[in-house]
Amino acid sequence: MDTNKLKKFAQEARRVLMGRVKTKLDLVLAEDSAARRERPAAVRDLENKIRELGKAQVIEQVAYTWFNRFTALQYMDMNGYNRVRVIAPAEGQTRPEILSEATAGIFNEDLVSENTKNVVSGLLDGRSASNDPENEAYRHLVVSACNYWHKSMPYMFEKILDFTELLMPEDLLSATSILTSLREVMTEDVCKDVEVIGWLYQFYISEKKDDVFAGLKKNQKITPENIPAATQLFTPHWIVRYLVENSLGRLWMLNRPQSKLAEQMEYYIKPEEPETDFIKIGKPQELKICDPACGSGHMLTYAFDLLHAIYEEEGFDPKDIPEFILEHNLTGIEIDERAGSLASFALAMKAAEKLGRRRFLRMETKPEICVLQNVSFEPSELQDIEAMVGRSLFTADLRATLTQFEQAKNFGSLIIPKLKDPQECLRVIEAQDLGGDMFRAKLRERLLTVLRMSEALSSKYHVVVANPPYMGGKGLNGQLGDFLKNEYKDVKSDVFSAFMVRNTYLAVKGGQLGFMTPFVWMFISSYEKLRIFLLEQKTITSLIQLEYSGFDGATVPICTFTIENKHCPEFRGGYVRLSDFRGAKNQAPKTLEAVQNPNCGWFYRASANDFEKIPGSPIAYWVSQNERQLYSSGHLLAKTAMPRKGIDTGENAQFLRLWFETPIHRFTSFGGEKWTPYNKGGEFRRWYGNREWVVDWENEGQEIKARLGWKSRKPTIRNEAFFRREGFTWTTISSGGFSARYTPADSLFDNGGCTLFADQNLLKLGAFLNSTVMSRYLEFLSPTLNFQPGDIGTALFLPACLESNISSQQSVNLSKSDWDAYETSWEFTTLPLLSSDHRGANIAETYAKLRSHWQSMTDEMQRLEEENNKIFIDAYGLQDELTPEVPIDEITLTCNPHYRYGGNMTNEEREARLLSDTMAEFLSYAVGCMFGRYSLDKPGLVLANQGETLADYLAQVPEPTFEPDEDNVIPMLDGDWFSDDITERFRKFLRVTFGEEKFQENLRFIETALGKDIRKYFTKDFYGDHVKRYKKRPIYWMFSSPKGSFNALIYLHRYNRDTVSVLLDRYVREFKVKLSAQKSAYERVEISSDASQGEKTKAIKEIQKINSIIEELDAWERDVIFPLASQRIEIDLDDGVKANYPKFGTALKSIGI
Repeated sequence: MDTNKLKKFAQEARRVLMGRVKTKLDLVLAEDSAARRERPAAVRDLENKIRELGKAQVIEQVAYTWFNRFTALQYMDMNGYNRVRVIAPAEGQTRPEILSEATAGIFNEDLVSENTKNVVSGLLDGRSASNDPENEAYRHLVVSACNYWHKSMPYMFEKILDFTELLMPEDLLSATSILTSLREVMTEDVCKDVEVIGWLYQFYISEKKDDVFAGLKKNQKITPENIPAATQLFTPHWIVRYLVENSLGRLWMLNRPQSKLAEQMEYYIKPEEPETDFIKIGKPQELKICDPACGSGHMLTYAFDLLHAIYEEEGFDPKDIPEFILEHNLTGIEIDERAGSLASFALAMKAAEKLGRRRFLRMETKPEICVLQNVSFEPSELQDIEAMVGRSLFTADLRATLTQFEQAKNFGSLIIPKLKDPQECLRVIEAQDLGGDMFRAKLRERLLTVLRMSEALSSKYHVVVANPPYMGGKGLNGQLGDFLKNEYKDVKSDVFSAFMVRNTYLAVKGGQLGFMTPFVWMFISSYEKLRIFLLEQKTITSLIQLEYSGFDGATVPICTFTIENKHCPEFRGGYVRLSDFRGAKNQAPKTLEAVQNPNCGWFYRASANDFEKIPGSPIAYWVSQNERQLYSSGHLLAKTAMPRKGIDTGENAQFLRLWFETPIHRFTSFGGEKWTPYNKGGEFRRWYGNREWVVDWENEGQEIKARLGWKSRKPTIRNEAFFRREGFTWTTISSGGFSARYTPADSLFDNGGCTLFADQNLLKLGAFLNSTVMSRYLEFLSPTLNFQPGDIGTALFLPACLESNISSQQSVNLSKSDWDAYETSWEFTTLPLLSSDHRGANIAETYAKLRSHWQSMTDEMQRLEEENNKIFIDAYGLQDELTPEVPIDEITLTCNPHYRYGGNMTNEEREARLLSDTMAEFLSYAVGCMFGRYSLDKPGLVLANQGETLADYLAQVPEPTFEPDEDNVIPMLDGDWFSDDITERFRKFLRVTFGEEKFQENLRFIETALGKDIRKYFTKDFYGDHVKRYKKRPIYWMFSSPKGSFNALIYLHRYNRDTVSVLLDRYVREFKVKLSAQKSAYERVEISSDASQGEKTKAIKEIQKINSIIEELDAWERDVIFPLASQRIEIDLDDGVKANYPKFGTALKSIGI
């Protein structure tokens, strides 16, 4: 099934239907509309509904009602359940079969009522006037077909006598109609499985889901009416099979060990040992199965299939089985009317599939899908109810239950009715004859609704399976949040965990439960109470942990598991770990492989007793007995070291900068007092690095601390005693895995850059953090890649390791050398390519020596890391579980191309990329020397404070080998228009650094590495590379005309109020003068008698080009540059690039900030 096609269709269908329903609604509501004259009651109903729900909600409801009807009719067409096709054409025809037959005067008596026959005949033979008789006739036929199916499936085909018929879309027959698109995607092959209906519904509401989640980002809570869209998630069929087979199937196999049912249950994980203590089931009718968040019924439809096989095996007549299943076995509970209707329809289609059309039509039993309704009673009504049921039945539990469903659409199946057995009340109320008392009849109906909901929610099920809603604290509306705090206080943070607990109350003792949920509950500390509840009171019988990207429909990592509703602490459940198999397509086959071959390497057995040996009881099923025993002999890392959280500034844009944005005389690393180094996490990198951020901590954070009393954007300052203390910092939330970096005693740290401190042995502890042993622990202490200090502190640490000869200082030194070799480090001194240590006869030889040095660094780092890993593996006795090897792409040095570029390249591609980037870095350094940021004669930064000039440079470098630009403007043009053009300046820089003798050879080498000539690189690629290198906070700014005919760089730190005037007077206007001169030269060629026709044609084209450029620059000067120059804008480097860059508007090239 191509779900991409279904998704595209369903999303477009929603947009089309809503648009057309809105158009119809506007026509119907017009004061002089035909509908007001012909159907006044329906129009009044419509207006009342709009007053109740609002216009947008009514449009939404009518649109999805028709979407559901159309898809259901097409599904039945494709499966032969409509005697005459309603949506689809007959073989070889193009129009719907029901319309083709009507045109020929043939009407199916089942589908077409007598009244519809007369109306349609009149339209088609011209007796009734119509602008579009065929379309209007077809609409009547569709309505009639829907009304026909009302008797068999009222949940899907409500009797159409109301405003939904008035708002039925007009165009149903054209080539662009929704039904044409529907037929293209709902083919006979697609409609072989009723799950297509569920997929279509999920995709239909997916854009609304996107809207809801967009609202979450704006702190909008999920209201009850939006909960279905936000949480509806169609469960993949293989997971449905796994859940049903290991709950319903497991229970049946316990009762019938010799059953051949196991042969068709591919995902069934057999118990390790025979079991004797289980619920005894005498016959299939006894089985009670519930999905309390059933959606469109996917769990229930597969349960239907499995039950059908059970009944058949027990010898039941196949023609009786579907009705038995619907009558005795299956219950679905749902808050969404649409989804509930689809679930009922899906089960009905399962019955039709087994029975055939005729027997299905005779079947009276309807699917038991309880769609929860909001029901409330006034105090006076409670007195009437007491009179109805009698004082003996009107207990405190009944009274309480009558108040529990006021927000049923919000709380859903989480409601636990106080009335444990509503059957007696139901019997009494259903037997009453209220005569003509309309008031009491309506009250009775609401009472019955509550009692039936209570009955559905009672603890009576042998099997409960669910894919519960995923909705966390950020999205919970106030009432739902309060409900969870009051009723589910140990699992109040989100809905799915509350459902896990709730479902155990729905099942009888010893019942089987199945879930698909985010897997966070298995590991993180905030779910420890839930884990203890499951481990101490229930039994996990099986679990599959999907790989992070293993489920396309979810944005969170997923697990699916089954539970037995009693405590068996020594029961060893079967666990499948799919973390090594990336992508949704690999999850099912690898699960099957594990089920069929438990020795595959990713199938495990574990018991509750095993999990309780590790602090916090994580569901670490893959951990060996040896590792579990270690926890009793060692102690936690937090006893030896101090992992800590840092600062939340409350407003990072105000208080944080990338260090190169700031003036260095204000930076504490250069003797300043305002900007202090700040560890904020960053990319996956071990040992040293990611030192990029600074925080405003002037006067010990005076400005930040002044906000501590604010209500919003309030900062949180933690662990101030650890500020400016050496440690090992890591990225709190990382997609690349855990890595720790040494931080000197000069830094503060962020909540996103938590840090471990120690009074002694810090470097050895840092080596442990970066070891494979630590990675092994983090697999279960923090598998969500959210590495909180508490998780780090819970890792097992053996103090004896501190006595070992662990080497980490050399690793830190290597990583620091690598980090400081790039100009984005504040300790950068000079480019390695220009170091005398690697100098060769030319730039090619120099690069070869440098590349050899980088490889030596990488090899040495790999050796050191593997040596450290071996020490820890041996100390922990984990030789059977771990190996010391470190993959080359995890040697986190920027000079290592395997790490820098990842694994999706050949070695040749990686080497070419490294060479190209190294040459680009050479050009970047050259530009830095052109502006005076760097000097060939002095290591490190030279000009890096606000407004510094060439005089400031010469004060530090009196006799420069390469003199920087005087006016802080370097043009970047497509020709040699200026003597200080960037390309000419680079050529001079190359001669100075690598000599005149081999200049051309060196230039060719660089251009070959870049894949283009130097001028093209500067004009096309340099600025983009610079913006990327400096993370959208560039220090060189490009003034660029609208079409890019003129470009020039300035250096942010040398900017002054007259810089734009210099740009205008010396460059923009001068460029236009030079263009005019060249234009005059071409004009002479154009009129010259000596010029050939080809030369003249070329001259004309060049004149036109120059005219276009001059026109562009005239407008740019007039509208942009001259006004800016006149403003003499001031900037403050402390404000940062994000604040200063926009001040120059469209004069600067857009960089997306």
